[in-house]
Amino acid sequence: MNLTIPYDTPLMMEVDLSAHILVVEDEVAIQEMIALNLTQAGHEPQLASSGMQALEQIQHLLPDLILVDWMLPGMSGLELVRRLRAHQRTQRVPIIMLTARVDESDKLLGLESGADDYITKPFSIRELNARIKAVLRRRAPQMTEDLVTFKGLSLDPATHRVHANQQEITLGPTEFKLLHFFLTHPERVYSRTQILDHVWGDHVFIEERTVDVHIRRLRSALEPSGADSLLQTIRGAGYRLTAQP
Repeated sequence: MNLTIPYDTPLMMEVDLSAHILVVEDEVAIQEMIALNLTQAGHEPQLASSGMQALEQIQHLLPDLILVDWMLPGMSGLELVRRLRAHQRTQRVPIIMLTARVDESDKLLGLESGADDYITKPFSIRELNARIKAVLRRRAPQMTEDLVTFKGLSLDPATHRVHANQQEITLGPTEFKLLHFFLTHPERVYSRTQILDHVWGDHVFIEERTVDVHIRRLRSALEPSGADSLLQTIRGAGYRLTAQP
């Protein structure tokens, strides 16, 4: 099965931020073409040719998004998606299913198994890119360059500028990522482990108390504007960005 762009015409895909994307596809030509264009777009593709190989790779590095072909050797893509959704570590990872099946019943089956989106072959790289962007906006908004605002705070990933109550705030790279995550996930409590996984990545092994250090730095930077009070410590649970006093 071929993609609908010439192999000698690499297409620069317009994407937002770099993401680790696992491509689970046993057809080498499709796998290589997707990987090439993801790389050109600034993403970091990982490649797997079977469901079991994908599960092994996920043990070492949790991707930001997974592209899964339905027809895989051994374990089907459908079964792989079900396994990923059944495991706590992978149940929230965005998944797009790729398949030659065009029946509506097959599409519903793929979505009901836990896939976030479903693309039928042949597809264009532009279509795939649009679906990736849409899924990331829904499931991992911190991976996009969309301007985010909350209670006097605004963060622009494209210009790397932060304002709090109309004052420009200077943040280090880690504090910037930390604030971006909280701004895209307000009013929800996250444990230190969850924050480490989302901001640093679950493949990085650092102490949970590192989160506390960067939270203090972020609060210190926000304090002159009074926005530090929005970032609350929930004793025994973690941290939350909230509009409530």
